[in-house]
Amino acid sequence: MEVLLERAECEIVVKKSRFISVALPCTSLEEIKSLVKMIREEHPDATHVVHAAVIGPAGDLYSMSDDREPKNTAGRPALEVLKGSGVTNILVCIIRYFGGTLLGTGGLVKAYGDSTKEVLGIIKTEPLIAKSSFSMLISYDFYELIKRLLNQVKASNIEEEFTSGITIKGLIPQSEKETLEARFTSITMGRCTITIS
Repeated sequence: MEVLLERAECEIVVKKSRFISVALPCTSLEEIKSLVKMIREEHPDATHVVHAAVIGPAGDLYSMSDDREPKNTAGRPALEVLKGSGVTNILVCIIRYFGGTLLGTGGLVKAYGDSTKEVLGIIKTEPLIAKSSFSMLISYDFYELIKRLLNQVKASNIEEEFTSGITIKGLIPQSEKETLEARFTSITMGRCTITIS
């Protein structure tokens, strides 16, 4: 499975109706509601904001909504495309601005499915890998060496806070846990602290 790295957006036009697809990283079913609300706020004049989501390490948690389109003509085709993509932790919102021409059920199914395929064609993903979070407190003299180490162990989502010392938090692949711990202790000569969960 792959996971979505960042937001992606594209648009198709079908018989003057605009379909804007927005793919968003999403890690839980609970998160979907607030993300859909955010997209609605970005497009207050939209006729419909349909969504489909695939969540979880096995990609086996689903959510979808037709948002007042005829039953199973919007969320279902988008979800089917997502389920076949091999991408998880992804929410796709499709914003429709009605263009004045009715598309019929077949036309809607095709438009929402095509919209989802279109955005999947431009997204950035990475393989789904079990990750651990880490937090470390270092002194300024170790900063450059530690930054290099974090790069080597493929750390991501790094946050840094500079006060009397430097606090660095982030994620690393679980397979790199022991390497990070051992090299960190060696570089800082045991004078700094690291916590890996």
